[in-house]
Amino acid sequence: MLPTALSASALDLAASLGANIAQFRVARHSNRNVSTRDGNVENVGIDSSIGLSVRVVVAGAWGFASTSDLTEIGAADAVRRAIAMATLSATVMTDPVTLADEPNHGIQNWVLPIEIDAMAKSDAEIIELLQHWSTKVSASSIVSHVESHVTIGRDETYFADLVGNAITQQRDRIAAQLTAIHVSDTGFEDMRTCAPPAGRGWEYLEGVGWDWETEINKIPDFLEEKVKSPSVEPGKWDLVIDPTNLWLTIHESIGHATELDRALGYEANYAGTSFATIDKLGSFQYGSPVMHVTGDRVVEHGLSTVGFDDEGVQAQQWDLIKDGVLVGYQTDRNIAKNIGLTRSNGCAFADSAAHVPIQRMPNVSLQPSADSTTTNDLISKVERGIYIVGDKSWSIDMQRYNFQFTGQRFYEITNGAIVGQLRDVAYQSRTPDFWNSMEAVGGSSTYLLGGALNCGKGQPGQVAPVSHGSPSALFRQINVLNTRSEATE
Repeated sequence: MLPTALSASALDLAASLGANIAQFRVARHSNRNVSTRDGNVENVGIDSSIGLSVRVVVAGAWGFASTSDLTEIGAADAVRRAIAMATLSATVMTDPVTLADEPNHGIQNWVLPIEIDAMAKSDAEIIELLQHWSTKVSASSIVSHVESHVTIGRDETYFADLVGNAITQQRDRIAAQLTAIHVSDTGFEDMRTCAPPAGRGWEYLEGVGWDWETEINKIPDFLEEKVKSPSVEPGKWDLVIDPTNLWLTIHESIGHATELDRALGYEANYAGTSFATIDKLGSFQYGSPVMHVTGDRVVEHGLSTVGFDDEGVQAQQWDLIKDGVLVGYQTDRNIAKNIGLTRSNGCAFADSAAHVPIQRMPNVSLQPSADSTTTNDLISKVERGIYIVGDKSWSIDMQRYNFQFTGQRFYEITNGAIVGQLRDVAYQSRTPDFWNSMEAVGGSSTYLLGGALNCGKGQPGQVAPVSHGSPSALFRQINVLNTRSEATE
């Protein structure tokens, strides 16, 4: 039976059994992974799930049920189980469900634009590309081993509700990485590509949106310079941080901190709360006046970009931090009321039909300056500092307040010029101290959309892809640690 017919019968049944709100979803989520080591295939994997779910409100309480039985009988059974759950929950409910209003969008069909269907590529074609990259890098004597992988994903969803929405969507994503490893008697070093995952098709790996060949050709030279570079002197340094690194700091110290459910304490058991509590809204100086951070579900090629979220809310953009001040949060329809919003900003998402939609991160981005400031312009302002490229390891506390980040490459800056790489660098700070130390941001020419495929949240745990745009940025007097000495102390 088609989703439209299934949804019609399921929603009618839910209404007849007492639901004043009912939402019906069919979702197929597909993922492919191919990896190699030294040109040899290590893994070829594909996983796909499909199912339907029903979510209802009865007497002010939620009920949810799902099934892989995509028949009228299966849908009806899910409705009855959701109704039973809501009816039971209503007996102990203390905070009635109140959904922010959303217009009826009717029949909609949204597809994220791609040029070449990556899902249609054969395993052999993907392996051939990875082996080509590995061969280029392994020819260097500095490289002991090469690891590489490609990840491809597709979400296909159908959403319908009692008010008349019938929304079909498809979004694709793709990511690839190559890591060169040097092993010696004294230890090892590695160097990885910095290309971010993107909401694109196979054209991305053919050079549309990222120059893979040029970056991969440079990896051995980057690695050799790193192996021969001196270890950093710990202390206070000025930092110019490239968007290939800064996106992750944005994700951890802003993206998670401005999730309203986390700020309200709902995530405390699994992933912590947030120092950015709602009493700070509109007054807290999160960062310097040059700091402008937005949330959105609309940016081109964004991993969180959709036409509508999993509650039927149309995608939009809004401010989270303006002139350095906390002015907004990420919300779904149920928690929007906690900060007086009359409409959700569309942040409900579920990673499968078996999971209930929860508030998930949109694309959270630091906006560039309106001028033409370049990364070199920022570097020229630094007498003694470090230019940081690429992400690596990180650590942050449960309130998103104290953190530490490393990276792929660290270039020493002396009197406004880069003089060579450093090793063993980590920068450490507290979230408001760090962002208030930001003196300047680059213009649009420095802007890049980074991101990750595996942001985790919720119980049961759910995984979501998310992008973070950022320009290059200049930070003054940030504490830098020497990771080698820290590890031996």
